Amino acid sequence: MIQADNLSLIRGGHQLLKAAQFSIFPGQRVGLVGANGAGKSSLFALLRGEIKEDDGQLHVPNGWRMASVAQETPALDTPARAYVISGDAEYTAIRQQLDEAEAKGDGNAIAVLHGKLDTIGGYQISARAATLMAGLGFSQAQLDAPVKSFSGGWRMRLNLAQVLIARADLLLLDEPTNHLDLDAIVWLESWLKRFEGTVIVISHDREFLDGVVNNIIHIERQTTQCYSGDYSSFQRQRSERRAQQAQQYAKEQQQRAHLQSFVDRFRAQATKARQAQSRLKALERLTATAPLGDEEPFDLHFPEPSKLPNPLIQLDDIQAGYSSAGEQTIILQKVHLNLVPGSRIGLLGRNGAGKSTLMKMLAGELPPQHGLRQVSPGLVIGYFAQHQLDTLSLQDNPVTHLYRIDPKASEQSLRDYLGRFGFTGDRAYAPVGPFSGGEKARLVLALLIYQKPNLLLLDEPTNHLDLDMREALIQALQEFSGAMVIVSHDRHFLRATVDDYYLVAHHQVDAFKGDLDDYSRWLEEQAALIKAELRDNNSNESSANNADSLQNRKAQRQAAAQQRQQLKPLRDKLKKTEAAMEKAEARMHKIENELLDTDLYQSENKERLAKVLQEQAQLKSAQEQLELDWFELSEQLQDSE
Repeated sequence: MIQADNLSLIRGGHQLLKAAQFSIFPGQRVGLVGANGAGKSSLFALLRGEIKEDDGQLHVPNGWRMASVAQETPALDTPARAYVISGDAEYTAIRQQLDEAEAKGDGNAIAVLHGKLDTIGGYQISARAATLMAGLGFSQAQLDAPVKSFSGGWRMRLNLAQVLIARADLLLLDEPTNHLDLDAIVWLESWLKRFEGTVIVISHDREFLDGVVNNIIHIERQTTQCYSGDYSSFQRQRSERRAQQAQQYAKEQQQRAHLQSFVDRFRAQATKARQAQSRLKALERLTATAPLGDEEPFDLHFPEPSKLPNPLIQLDDIQAGYSSAGEQTIILQKVHLNLVPGSRIGLLGRNGAGKSTLMKMLAGELPPQHGLRQVSPGLVIGYFAQHQLDTLSLQDNPVTHLYRIDPKASEQSLRDYLGRFGFTGDRAYAPVGPFSGGEKARLVLALLIYQKPNLLLLDEPTNHLDLDMREALIQALQEFSGAMVIVSHDRHFLRATVDDYYLVAHHQVDAFKGDLDDYSRWLEEQAALIKAELRDNNSNESSANNADSLQNRKAQRQAAAQQRQQLKPLRDKLKKTEAAMEKAEARMHKIENELLDTDLYQSENKERLAKVLQEQAQLKSAQEQLELDWFELSEQLQDSE
């Protein structure tokens, strides 16, 4: 097991951990939580051996294979699937040794290494990589695209797939959901529940933690507290513990006051001097319970907007997209949206469907290609987007940023306001450049709220916020009287803040009748329909039917009999593939028996050995392709049925 004993850790002159104690047993799935800057990522670095503890000990069992997500991905020409496969260090090492042995013609080494590959399931690794990548949202066409062709967010998905394929004993996952959409998050939850090793995950996604972990380690006040159960259970236990601690603190303070009163009254009197000294020693021995801080360290409440025009903004027959080299790319079309005070809308849809495009359209950052965007006098938009963190002036401090918005405000009023967002004391005058992502996000929110918006457009506002800050933002949004449109992959955040969902899909924006659970089911149905559409590219259906097939699930169900007939070639192909797999397996068994014959490795049989090894390599490659074909055919048949 992993054991921390009186662990102390100092980074950059700051004490992160002091005499921390915790144990993590094999097979546990642990959520590591705490405020931004509490030391969670530094503890991961300590587990990886990248830094050393300053005092105490952190024991990790010898021989444990450890995997963690790389935070950077170079622009490589390597195919995506090969990049993912390289995450299995043991497989990669064996393949390298095998290549060297084949180059030398070392028959004994070749036979041994092929045995090792078989033992670790190396011949199935290509299929495993394809399965993992499909779960994380990669299409069949993207499997072998070069790594450099993917955006930063998709490269982070590749890094995550690398970790999942590693067959590790310990997974260290630092914010694994940040670049995933909801369907990939649900898939990852399911995968981690089946994983037999130990998992430690840092996440600010409460619902993801509830779905994955069975233990919590909370870093607070430079120490760790361990809780059994998921995150919701941790919150209940923590509240109970805080209540008990508050009672204990009040009791100690009362006892201290009583003892101190006696000492102050009688220490100068000769007849009472001994009793006073005794009380003084008792006062010194009295164990001190730390006073509790505020339950909610942030005050994010929105001031009442100066005006609430009705409607705030209207989109009529909008077409949105981008122009490049004189050509227009259409992202959204025929969009009709009417936002009034009290509208609380959550946008759903896959990554790349157009959610951020719609937000830019509403914010006025992207002019429509067609249609009319009408805004009412008095509209004040508060727009939070990821790129806005980059618009902060890195050399300036939070007070200066606020001065630009309100030059007439007093310095003290600005400092008081920033204190509500955690920028107290000297932090209000510190340059923004070295701030963490969470601090920058807090500052952007502070600037946004200061302007008294009546329409909030929040595009992934929680990505850099810790759990306490997210809860404070939820409470503020629940009391907000204006309109808001939110894009977020944090399901708890969405459930707690929005009333209505709109689905962005197939270039359309339509009201979604259902909740997030219904949306998860919709995603599964769409995935199945897309696969069916790809399979039917060569069918005899009319182009009109093909165009409607993704949106016409009811019609597909009514055509079940016709579908069964259409599936017959697929079933026949699957049976043919299974027969080929059995034949290849039987032949491979004969080859392996032949390679066990020691006479084969004599010098006079060198040519025969080379032919056997060549056939073995060709057969293994054919087996891998057959397994991939079988996997795809089985998945297609299951989805269709």
